[in-house]
Amino acid sequence: MKLSDRIIGMASSPIRKLTPLADAAKARGIKVYHLNIGQPDIPSPKKGLEALKNIDRTILEYSPSQGFLSLRRKISEYYARCGMDFGPEQITVTSGASEAVLFSFLSCMDPGDELITTEPTYANYLAFADAAGVRVRTLKTDICKGFALPPVEQIEELINERTKAVLICNPNNPSGTLYEKHEMEMLAEIVRKHDLYLFSDEVYREFVYDGKEYVSAGRFPEIADNVILIDSFSKRYSECGIRVGALITRNEAVTKGVLKLCQARLSPPLLGQIVAEASCDEEPSYLENVIAEYGQRRKVLLESLGKLPGVVTSVPHGAFYAMVALPVDDSERFCAWCLSDFEYEGETVMTAPATGFYITPGLGTNQVRMAYVLKSEDLERAVFILGKALEKYPGRK
Repeated sequence: MKLSDRIIGMASSPIRKLTPLADAAKARGIKVYHLNIGQPDIPSPKKGLEALKNIDRTILEYSPSQGFLSLRRKISEYYARCGMDFGPEQITVTSGASEAVLFSFLSCMDPGDELITTEPTYANYLAFADAAGVRVRTLKTDICKGFALPPVEQIEELINERTKAVLICNPNNPSGTLYEKHEMEMLAEIVRKHDLYLFSDEVYREFVYDGKEYVSAGRFPEIADNVILIDSFSKRYSECGIRVGALITRNEAVTKGVLKLCQARLSPPLLGQIVAEASCDEEPSYLENVIAEYGQRRKVLLESLGKLPGVVTSVPHGAFYAMVALPVDDSERFCAWCLSDFEYEGETVMTAPATGFYITPGLGTNQVRMAYVLKSEDLERAVFILGKALEKYPGRK
């Protein structure tokens, strides 16, 4: 029997599609350094782990469809510390940020509508757009320009009667770009002028380096009803597996619409919410130490990459990713080759081929995304192994 056209046309995740090759390499006894996925190795908050260990419920029940009120109050308090006033009624707990993105698309756009986002972009956005029947139009950004947003004229060229929303990830996954204040002001004016939604994925909000200022889309009162913030506990607290995210908006109609979808899927994860709520009470020093650690890892990654001939990267000012241009004919072929045909002293490296983060054919064919989520000595070794792979790769340019 035939699958749906929706599924047939959906691309596989560039982050996970090479996993079978990595598993096979490990089965051969090869150590694989994983730079392909944003899975932090930093311990989760002790308060969250203790809450999980000490659950005293006799029934693991459904929670409210929009999430526990106590957790939404904690998230509200968190946003107040960030200088933004969102009440618990404006916060919906979701099964990870992924569900928040999908529910935003389904609530605010119809099949055939258009969404504008950057290129490269987080690959899962494209899958969710496919699921919602939404066409994605892209703003091309350049590694040589730090993946900065193009000028307003280029953005407005993409807007037509089917355009419903602009989507940004700030700080950006996959590029690590932090959008400057003037860029956020430009986006705010565009969505106000054309009455568009602005979906702002801000799950990496804390991870900002070099003394840069972080500007949230939630800080523009003139577009309060246009903005939908996407958040998550996955990266902030190294809790990817609890699958707890949040959708935050002052638009009451959107909140009510999203609730219908939440009710259809019943409730977000019970155990995840318990861990998330407890993690909100972790000492501020936890995040301070985590951010400092990622800052050091970023330094090690950039310095190590700088030693490799023919390798080019932009300096990531946020998140924990870097897009890297390699002197190879095809990054997907290279990434697969590293896992299937290469090893150095019993080790190899796994990165994510960048073509999966682009829509336009031919873009990103020599780029990979690297996640600096390993401890510094492992990062340094991984880049060294990458250099050895580049020396031996038959398709080197």
